[in-house]
Amino acid sequence: MSEQPTALPQPILDALACSRFLRRQLDSRSWLAPRLAASIGAPLDATAMRDFLRDEKVDDNTLKPVLRRLRAWVICHVMVRDLARLADLAEVTETMTVLADIAVETAHDIVRAGLVARHGMPVSADGREQEFIIIGMGKLGGRELNVSSDIDLIYVYPEDGSTAGPKIIDNFEFFTKLGRGIIQALNDLTGDGQVFRVDMRLRPNGDSGPLVASFDMLENYFITQGREWERYAWIKARVMTGIRSAELADIARPFIFRKYLDFGAINAMRDLHAQIRREVARKDMAHNVKLGPGGIREIEFLAQVFQLIRGGRDTSLQIKPTLRVLDRLAERGIITREAEQQLAAAYDFLRRVEHRLQYLDDAQTHNLPGNPDDQAIIARGMGFASYEALLAELDTHREIVGKHFDSVFGNPTEAGHSLDELWSCATDEERSAEEFRRLGYPDATAAARRLAAARSGSRYQQMPPGIRMRFDPLIPRVIEAAAETADPNATFERLLDLLDAISRRGSYLALLQQYPQTVHKVAELVGASSWAAQFLNRHPILLDEALDPRLLEEELDLPAFRAELAQQLDEIEPDMERQMDLMREQHHAQVFRLLTKDIAGKLTVERHADFLSALADIIVDLAVSMCWRKIKNRHRDDPKFAVLAYGKLGGKELGYASDLDMVFVHDDDAPESAELYTRLGQRTNTWLSAQTPAGQLFETDLRLRPNGDSGLMVVSLAAFRQYQLENAWVWEHQALTRARFCAGDREIGAKFEAIRCEVLRQPRELAKLREEVLAMRQRMADAHPNKTELFDLKHDRGGLIDVEFIVQYLVLGYAHQHASLTGNLGNIALLGMAGELGLIPADQAAAVADSYREYRRLQHGLRLNNQASRVPREQVAEMAQGVRKLWNGVFGDSLEE
Repeated sequence: MSEQPTALPQPILDALACSRFLRRQLDSRSWLAPRLAASIGAPLDATAMRDFLRDEKVDDNTLKPVLRRLRAWVICHVMVRDLARLADLAEVTETMTVLADIAVETAHDIVRAGLVARHGMPVSADGREQEFIIIGMGKLGGRELNVSSDIDLIYVYPEDGSTAGPKIIDNFEFFTKLGRGIIQALNDLTGDGQVFRVDMRLRPNGDSGPLVASFDMLENYFITQGREWERYAWIKARVMTGIRSAELADIARPFIFRKYLDFGAINAMRDLHAQIRREVARKDMAHNVKLGPGGIREIEFLAQVFQLIRGGRDTSLQIKPTLRVLDRLAERGIITREAEQQLAAAYDFLRRVEHRLQYLDDAQTHNLPGNPDDQAIIARGMGFASYEALLAELDTHREIVGKHFDSVFGNPTEAGHSLDELWSCATDEERSAEEFRRLGYPDATAAARRLAAARSGSRYQQMPPGIRMRFDPLIPRVIEAAAETADPNATFERLLDLLDAISRRGSYLALLQQYPQTVHKVAELVGASSWAAQFLNRHPILLDEALDPRLLEEELDLPAFRAELAQQLDEIEPDMERQMDLMREQHHAQVFRLLTKDIAGKLTVERHADFLSALADIIVDLAVSMCWRKIKNRHRDDPKFAVLAYGKLGGKELGYASDLDMVFVHDDDAPESAELYTRLGQRTNTWLSAQTPAGQLFETDLRLRPNGDSGLMVVSLAAFRQYQLENAWVWEHQALTRARFCAGDREIGAKFEAIRCEVLRQPRELAKLREEVLAMRQRMADAHPNKTELFDLKHDRGGLIDVEFIVQYLVLGYAHQHASLTGNLGNIALLGMAGELGLIPADQAAAVADSYREYRRLQHGLRLNNQASRVPREQVAEMAQGVRKLWNGVFGDSLEE
């Protein structure tokens, strides 16, 4: 072997020690060494490569040799920089990807020009020019190409038709010729070698399918024949030529990404990986850094399975590079940041080992060498003193990858469960009852009866085998999880109801099967709250939220939620149906997170009501924005429109199932404003209240608007002020004490607040005011009689409504003297203020405020279990007496129990 001239730069000399391929290239290409010496100081980019092609005068006659010379320069340049520690992994893979892109583009342009000269331009039936769309798959699609990689391509064209002459052929034949010409230009082995090995087996029907497919052919294939592994492959698909990529994406996206959480993908990917592992074992490929245990493929599978599961709902996961996907998964809390860092470090290490294996002889290999000399070369190229030291670090990375991979793809239910027999023999109720009794179920007989009914019921008997395979392992875990709660029987009933609700959706069963710890979390939740159980039954997509380990610890960040939701809504504009579903899904997810914290005792009633109210404000405001976009012929970019919140929302006391009391106003003098804003109000109300496949956002109530049901849906701000000052009833002014701006134009919100204060601060004759408030209170009492022995926390004398009426009376009666009473501060704060102002005894104000808080806490707890807001009278006797005492002091109207 002849020695290289010492004039070569040291990085090239160092690389020669690690690559026989580099030696051969320098020996056979005299021009290469000086070019390398001149270029290795910086990365190669597309401009440098195109300049090379231009200088070499690439054309139809020189296409093959020039592309091969370009490839020799680029790969040797990358190799030298990598081995000299001048380039990181990202530079290496990006440079190789750019080479592939330019080689494909150049071959396409030259071969196409020749075909057009012979056959004319391919056009559709209506005369539109048809382009050839080349799709890069695999590592090429993800811009992660390795240094000796083949390239996976798929050829697509938009529409059938024929060429425009001189020798007419149909578009299918034209593009087939074009595709073959590109393959020959890149793949043919000549005296100069190859540019890339081209693999077309990922196309529809693989080797048995046509080389090219129209959009219609591709879409039909996805719908009728597309397989699970092809969804995985198409995640990486990247359009390399053609401008109609958006249309192609619309065809492929529904095939790749499901609209729902697709946890069934785990089983499909597990099966696919099991096949690969069997093949690896059969061929004794344990030392393959790509396909072997803990190798590159397992990192890619781990990243991409979460894209398949969640990418349909979270479009930010519809990205291609593996490391970016891992980072995004960590951002979303789907994997831990520690896991992401470990996997990213392993990926970087494994890919660099892969490249050094390929640098030896430019072979597409991933196997560690058995030859001691080659082992020493690989160790040196990786910066290790010995091959044993390299293996030690390699094994550490592979072990970590294997651990993370198994945590996702391992089958937790494969080993069985100690209660499997209880389920398989469920129809023997006497035997089952004994086991339920042993597990601590208070009513073992009832539990056994319910279990037997589930086993023998038509729903279970008619389950497809694939669904039953997921359903069966869950029942023993449900029985066990329910036994660990405070009320095993109720929890077991609710969990079975949930399984019944999701039994037709294999994806949700797959989630619970894959993450059995979720069963325990759900058991705690539904065991504590029947309302939570019903909420989950209606929205099982929320089971995914229970997987998040940050659920209880992480603060609820509403500004971040709003920004992210607004961005997601923008990304899917103008798909109104998907936007409405997305808003519902995201709102339900936030409610579920709050509910989990609430049941865990991490929130006060006031804190949870504040959060629900603020969340509703966000949802209403975004709904207004979305609906305004949908209105044609709108006369301004942003509507001069506002939503006023009344009732529970206005007082920031919203509960989980509260409806929204709203009034719509506008402040716009444009002639068309009344019509446009009426349509906006109607659409906003529909957007909020309509039932979609994702459920409902809120029940809405618009009856508090001026003139109620007979009034306009949307009124001008001036008309609203006039009505409040001249025509409103006292009860409407009572309602106004809890009203506030919640969404829309903030300037209108400020004007409304000024009107509200103006109305509330009108001097009123106290005797007349007292008379009207008492009459309204009596009407409410008559409408809600309580014939039980229990105390109705809301409606009974001495309850919540009495406190609210006291506060409303004090605001209306004294705000003209004390402006601070107009603040929308909530009943507790206003009671304290009234005490400080001397309007009521301060000690009574404090006591009633405490009672009000406790009433709300009790009411909240009852509603969590769908119970009426009633408690034993003796439980609240002292509090009710304190409220009645204050009532009597304010109104002079003796309240009897």
